[in-house]
Amino acid sequence: MNGFHLDDFLAGWIGGASSVIVGHPLDTVKTRLQAGKGYRSTLHCVLQIYRKETVAGFFKGLSFPLASITVYNSVVFGLFNNTQRVISKFRYGDGRQPCGMLDMTLASMLTGLMSVGLGAPVDLVKIRLQMQTLPCLAENLNIAGTTGNGNGNIAVRSVTLQGQPTYRGPIHCISSTLQTEGIQGLYRGAGAMVLRDVPGYTLYFIPYALFRRWLSPEGRSSPHPCSIWLSGGLAGSISWVTATPADVVKSRLQADALHTRKYRGIVHCIVQSYKTEGIHVFFRGASVNAIRGFPMSATMFLGYELSLQFFRGL
Repeated sequence: MNGFHLDDFLAGWIGGASSVIVGHPLDTVKTRLQAGKGYRSTLHCVLQIYRKETVAGFFKGLSFPLASITVYNSVVFGLFNNTQRVISKFRYGDGRQPCGMLDMTLASMLTGLMSVGLGAPVDLVKIRLQMQTLPCLAENLNIAGTTGNGNGNIAVRSVTLQGQPTYRGPIHCISSTLQTEGIQGLYRGAGAMVLRDVPGYTLYFIPYALFRRWLSPEGRSSPHPCSIWLSGGLAGSISWVTATPADVVKSRLQADALHTRKYRGIVHCIVQSYKTEGIHVFFRGASVNAIRGFPMSATMFLGYELSLQFFRGL
C-alpha cells in the first residue's frame, strides 16, 4: 500500500510509552544537572534527589510525559516513515521503494523540524514540573528578598518553610504559562529544540538503520529482537550525546521562569552560560544522556518494531 500508514503511529505510541517509563528517572537527573544549581556531579545529583525527595523525586512530572510524550513519539515515528514513503513516491514513483541514506537523512531532518510543534510545549511543561523543588524556590526567593529588604537570609527561612510548588500539575502549568507568558511562553526554547532535533533525529534514525543492517544475518527477512534492541540503544546514545549542547540551552530557556528571567534568547543563553560556567557547561548531563539514551531508545525501537510486526501480521 502506498498511502498513509496509521500503524506506524500506533506502534510509535507503544514504543514511546515503554521508553518513557524506563527513561524518566534519568531524564529528571539530566534536567536538574542542566538547569539546576548546587550539583557537583551526576552521582551527587542522584543522591540529593533521593535524600530530599525519596524515590518519588525521580518520577516527578511522569504523568504528563506518559500521556504526552507517547503521543509525541507516535507522531515522530509516524512522520518519519510516512515521509520516507512520500519521498520514495516522488523520486521513484513507488512509495514501497526502500529509501537510500540520502532520502532517510532528508526524512529525519524534516521529522525533527515538524516534531518541534508538538514537542516544545511538552518538553517545557515536563522540565518546569521536574525543576520544582524547595531549594530552587528558596533560591528564587533569595533574589527577591535581597532586593526587597536587604536581608535575604531571613526571607528565605521564613518563606521556604511554607513554600508551595508553583505548579499543581501539568494542566495548571499550561494554564499558568498561558496567563503569564502567552502562547509564545509554551514555545520558549523552541528555536534551541530545532537546533537539537534536526541533527539529533538524523543521528538517531541513520545510525539505527546502519547498526540494524550490520547486526542482522544475511537472508533473514526481519531483524532479531536483540539486534533491534542493541541498534536502538547505540543510536540513542549517539544521538543524545551529540545533541547535549543544544539540549542544555533548550533546558535552560524552558526552565527560565517569568519572574526570574535570566536569558533573552538562544544567543544570550549561550553567551551567559559560557561566561559564568565555561565551555564544559554545554556538555553537562552528557554522561547521563549517554546512559539514559541507551535503555530508552533500545526500548523505544524494540517496542515499535515488534508492535509494527504484530499489526502487519494481523
